Amino acid sequence: MLTPRRFLPSISSLLALEAVDRLGSASAAAEELSLTHSAVSRQLKVLEGQLGTTIVQRRGTRLQLTPAAEDYCRKVRKYLRDLAHASLELKANPTGGGLNLAILPAFGMHWLAPKLQDFARAHPEVTVNLSTRLAPFDFGQESFDAAIHFGGRDWQDVEYLPIREERVVPVCSPRLAPEPLGSAEDLLGLPLLQLETRPGAWEQWFAAHGVEGGSVTGMLVDQFATMTQAAVHEMGVALLPDYLAEVELERQTLVVPYGEASLVEGQYYLVWPSEAAVRPPLEKFTGWLRGIL
Repeated sequence: MLTPRRFLPSISSLLALEAVDRLGSASAAAEELSLTHSAVSRQLKVLEGQLGTTIVQRRGTRLQLTPAAEDYCRKVRKYLRDLAHASLELKANPTGGGLNLAILPAFGMHWLAPKLQDFARAHPEVTVNLSTRLAPFDFGQESFDAAIHFGGRDWQDVEYLPIREERVVPVCSPRLAPEPLGSAEDLLGLPLLQLETRPGAWEQWFAAHGVEGGSVTGMLVDQFATMTQAAVHEMGVALLPDYLAEVELERQTLVVPYGEASLVEGQYYLVWPSEAAVRPPLEKFTGWLRGIL
């Protein structure tokens, strides 16, 4: 037994606690959980009796957890989320072998996803589950085995497997630039689309082409997919990875107004927590990935 049963509250009590904390009332929690108001109150009383302390206090018409109970609830919320995820994993792959991978949207969908069929054929016992994350996170607070990261080795407490460097190319609608521009500096006369997670991308590109001190103005977006569509619809010039730009260039919905694909700072990595034991599915995935690089 991991711990005495008296310290293991029921799922019903924990669900009631989490819902009351998030929604602020027993009535709202009861509606969400398909219970009566009295049933939610009873679950909270049972939990207080089991823990031997007050966990809920009334603030006007709202219920609020005590400071200590709020901290407890944050841990409970993670436990409930992990439990639900583990159940979904078991349902999706009853033979075991799930790999939870956090991906960057554009790279994950356009570079990694097309290659995963090869991994599936080599390791049919492993199910790869993909979720999007745009920035580094705490592996201790998330249920991921590994993640795709772009940039430098600036993610704390992880192991790194370099995947590939990145080349970017400026692209825009042919209606925005019917003829090739004469210089890199000419791009400053057009709206320049910017990515939230790469705020200095244009400045780096201009510096690499000998242009210093120019003012970069244009729409700010959060994903390459949005940036690509904005460029197609004449809203500005996008600085896209070559693997993402090539599809639209082939369709001629985008053109290169100046220059060619150029190497940028940073690269793509597979990262995973350095202190955690490497599970067999991750070991198989990293071995496969090394083999195709």
